[in-house]
Amino acid sequence: MTESTEPRAERSTIRDQEERLLGGPPTLDVEEMAAAVGIPTQVLRVYWRSLGFADVPEGVKHFTQVDVDGLKAIVNLVLTDAVNLDTAQDLVRAQGHSMDRLVLWQVESLVADARHRYHLDDTSARLVVLDRLAVIGPVLRDQLGYVWRRQLAALLARMDKDVALSKDTATTDRLPLERAIGFIDIISYTSRAARLAPTELSSLMQVFESGARDVIAAHGARVVKTIGDAVLFVADDLETGAMVATGLLDVMDARGLPIRGSVVWGRVLSRSGDVFGPVVNLASRLSDLAGPASILMDDVSAALLEGMDGASMFSFEELQPVDVHGLGEVRPVRLARHATSEEAQ
Repeated sequence: MTESTEPRAERSTIRDQEERLLGGPPTLDVEEMAAAVGIPTQVLRVYWRSLGFADVPEGVKHFTQVDVDGLKAIVNLVLTDAVNLDTAQDLVRAQGHSMDRLVLWQVESLVADARHRYHLDDTSARLVVLDRLAVIGPVLRDQLGYVWRRQLAALLARMDKDVALSKDTATTDRLPLERAIGFIDIISYTSRAARLAPTELSSLMQVFESGARDVIAAHGARVVKTIGDAVLFVADDLETGAMVATGLLDVMDARGLPIRGSVVWGRVLSRSGDVFGPVVNLASRLSDLAGPASILMDDVSAALLEGMDGASMFSFEELQPVDVHGLGEVRPVRLARHATSEEAQ
């Protein structure tokens, strides 16, 4: 038997953390786990893959009572006809995808904190985090429940507003949600990133993403996703979307990060935490066409914004029409926000 080269102390710390999280050492293999829940083995495997995990080999003790309880709760939703099987699988997949990103984000943030605070190399910082998780982990778990409740409450409020504004609920051939969609990305990111050391690149992306999220959230909009050097956001009204887009120009310029972007208005479909529809494609293409420190709109969205109460905050510059593949002729309008008296000082 080959002795593991992993340091014994590190293995012990990891094992202790795993057992603390999962209620003890693994005692069940795939068949025993399925039997404990009362489902076929194949259904268990589908569930496990939906969470984002690789298949567990036959006969390997991998599961604990925590796993049994978690799966039983989902199975009971199906058995009581609260949701159907396909919906249950979709809910599980959503949780698996979201939690995978969340725990990675949290742990990497803790590693960066340990690395900078104690002047450690990456490996040593990760060992420090392993020790700190015993204290920090429960706080992160409780915060997850709190933030979930707050986010659900906010979503219900938006749903109530959408229903109240809907005048044609019987119409089924249109996308259901009207939203402002915005894109921003860093100018010359590829060449800039090629010149940076790993720690510098990490710092750059931290500055960009944290700055973007702060501005977007402060105005009541929401980040849909980050795509490398780009951020896709959504707002419930066009004035908010325009304030976010132009505000991002100012904030990123102050941080030495030149950006460009777009904001448009239209109907979208929300699915799997993302948004879809022609308006999303339009926003993406306009962002690609934007020059440095510019925000572009299409002429229809610009006309809508010009007719709103807050239009006096903005200036609009019509540009030459552009033929965009898949969208036809697009008439871009450059959007800018007038400096307030505080900003001008």
